[in-house]
Amino acid sequence: MLQVIVEGRSPLLAWAVNIASWLLLLALALCFYRLLRGPSLADRVVALDVLNILAVAYCALLAIASGRAVYLDAAIALALVAFLVTVAFARFVERSASKRPPAAGAGGDRVDH
Repeated sequence: MLQVIVEGRSPLLAWAVNIASWLLLLALALCFYRLLRGPSLADRVVALDVLNILAVAYCALLAIASGRAVYLDAAIALALVAFLVTVAFARFVERSASKRPPAAGAGGDRVDH
């Protein structure tokens, strides 16, 4: 994947970048599976958050592989935006959960006198 970029460097760095890029690709596939098949909305929100984390990790890996710091700047900006998106999704899930009636027997049925 990133093999062309790191060919002029040490073979250990090229090996580590290649292994890391394949592992990121595997994690990306698993996240898309959870995003599509997630049984609940919370599972899908967590999958989207992990996708954001993987994008930041890929930017950092690209910075290491190419030796250019501009990719780290992109990773920081993406991480900040991803944090705001995660907070917005969490608030959305919280609001949608509070509008639904509680399940029978959930949370210990209290009787107020």
